[in-house]
Amino acid sequence: MKQVLQHLRTGEVEVADVPCPLTRPGHLLIRTRATLISAGTERMLVEFGKGSLIAKARSQPDKVRQVLDKIKADGLLPTLDAVFSRLDEPLPLGYCNAGEVVEAGDGVSAFKVGDRVVSNGAHAEMVCVPKNLCARIPVGVTDEQAAFTVLGSIGLQGCRLIEPTLGECIVVVGLGLIGLMTAQMLRANGCRVLGIDPDAAKSTLAREFGVETVDLANGADPVAAALAYSGGTGVDGVIITASAKSHDIVKQAANMCRKRGRIVLVGVVGLNLNRADFYQKELSFQVSCSYGPGRYDSGYEQAGHDYPFGYVRWTEQRNFEAILELLASKQLNVDALISKRIEHANAAEAYRTLIGNREVLGLVLTYPKAPVTRDTTLTLPVSPASSKPAGKAVIGVIGAGNFAKMTALPRLSKTDARLACIADIDPVAGAHAGRKFGFQKVTTDYRTLLDTPEINTVFVFTRHDLHAPMVLEALKAGKHVFVEKPLCLEREQLTTIRETLEQAGGRQLLVGFNRRFSPHAERIKKLLAGRTEPVTMSMMVNASVIPPEVWLHDPKIGGGRIIGEGCHWIDLMMFLVGAPVVRVVATRIGESPALAIRDDKMTITLTFADGSMGTLHYFGNGHKSYPKETLEVFGDGKCLRLDNFRALAGCGYGGFSKMKLWRMDKGHTEEFRRFIDTIARGGPPVIPFDEIENVMSATFAAMESSRSGRIIDIS
Repeated sequence: MKQVLQHLRTGEVEVADVPCPLTRPGHLLIRTRATLISAGTERMLVEFGKGSLIAKARSQPDKVRQVLDKIKADGLLPTLDAVFSRLDEPLPLGYCNAGEVVEAGDGVSAFKVGDRVVSNGAHAEMVCVPKNLCARIPVGVTDEQAAFTVLGSIGLQGCRLIEPTLGECIVVVGLGLIGLMTAQMLRANGCRVLGIDPDAAKSTLAREFGVETVDLANGADPVAAALAYSGGTGVDGVIITASAKSHDIVKQAANMCRKRGRIVLVGVVGLNLNRADFYQKELSFQVSCSYGPGRYDSGYEQAGHDYPFGYVRWTEQRNFEAILELLASKQLNVDALISKRIEHANAAEAYRTLIGNREVLGLVLTYPKAPVTRDTTLTLPVSPASSKPAGKAVIGVIGAGNFAKMTALPRLSKTDARLACIADIDPVAGAHAGRKFGFQKVTTDYRTLLDTPEINTVFVFTRHDLHAPMVLEALKAGKHVFVEKPLCLEREQLTTIRETLEQAGGRQLLVGFNRRFSPHAERIKKLLAGRTEPVTMSMMVNASVIPPEVWLHDPKIGGGRIIGEGCHWIDLMMFLVGAPVVRVVATRIGESPALAIRDDKMTITLTFADGSMGTLHYFGNGHKSYPKETLEVFGDGKCLRLDNFRALAGCGYGGFSKMKLWRMDKGHTEEFRRFIDTIARGGPPVIPFDEIENVMSATFAAMESSRSGRIIDIS
């Protein structure tokens, strides 16, 4: 199928081939009939992409600070790699979609095949959208009209926040698509509306909807005009739908309001607020969030949990439905807002029009009426990486997220393995990774990999809760498996994986414990080889803050940060001493009203079978600019210190004092090389499963100990 993408590095827009999305539980698969280009948001995105690196940096000072922090912690080269990798990713454009349901996923009962619906789907021939972000189109509303629903709901949410009452005087600043629809909705609510925009053509169109306007093009004073319009008392409220960098817009809004007036920001403007402007009048100021309640709440949008009707009358879905009712009753006129209709295949032309003509309003993309082939697999052009001779590892990859794109795939593409197919539920992410790293095919259905006999090795780079199920499926399909840590989230899964691996007969299973493969870890291992006594180790991990709503903290999805990431350093210390963990005791930070998460601030003490001891300090409350990992090893009157996998220093070792690399090396390259070589040549597992099992058992024990206060012995 075809989808409109923008390349952030260059700003260029293309209509690319991507696989059809797979229908997911709680989602609708929709064949698109019409989409609307958002003249404000999408113009801003394209202009951002066309800007230079310096211009991009100036427009995002917060991102620049993050980059500087990463340079301090990780070094210049890894940071540049990360930045350019992000800029290289294509961005799906569009969020105003009208189409027809072709399939309803499990758990969807309110929609059926054949329903015409609106959604926030992209400019693509087929989209898969959560059920709470869809609404049925009433009879009498055309597809083109319905495509204005999502933009209209943004304005409607601003109207709801301003709480207009019959007869009030409201100003709308910015008469673009959202502003013109907002003005009509306020008029339908019985308000007197004054529109303000520097574009004379937009002001003329607003007057056709019964809106009074201010002619800024001829130097009119908006504050004076608003005061005159309100009879000198000041307007009741101002809705700002403009997009501008100026701080004057909010100041003018405050000056034109009456005492205790209301200001709602729907657009994007400068916010250098002056306290005096608000203090004397006791003005209220509020920023509106997109389509309404539920926006950016994963429980509502992705999981499909609706808010109770009696307590949250207007969710984003119910706002969609309200806009559609206004369209059906002809109280909202969007036909006059359509500037041009352009075929979806010629979308690049539409964006050139958008950038070249600031007066353009609604650009509607039209789609072929013929049914779209629902092919979830796309064959890509032959590349060197996908045409390597057989007899080597033939790889299928599941997951094209950040770790895969920025860490794993660049290294896998340089091995002797043949990259056969990559799978991801996001068609754009999968297709981009497939083209960039030289895969033969890309699919949105990971079972395609398992059903392909030629593929003998599967790499799993998915969300943590999917690791164990996919490992089991791949082993049962007769594949060798590499899975990024953690292997699983529960002890029972660990037992099942062992049994399945034993039944698989000669299949390789490797978990991504990459740090043991770093040159520094290998050197420490050799330096400790001649020791005469147990060692003590201290591993300090500055994990930095991750907000509590991020999926990593969810015990069912991410497993928490200790299970999801802490297992890395348990494995490293076990590898260095060469003995399994036999006892674990862990303590987490104490309770505090300021702490939403406690499990990512923990000290874990490990006792190994040879008497060695290791302490892991995993602290998720530090700053990103501080180095993430510091390891100290003491024994035989000697000391070693490893700083962030860049520099290793030794004291008391006659033939060794220091080892420093130009850039951080956490062992990923060597890890993948050894695994691929083992697949090609055979041999024992790269990491024996007994060791993998011991590490995961110790990690589970750490969580149990931190919550129970007990010492846990590992059998």
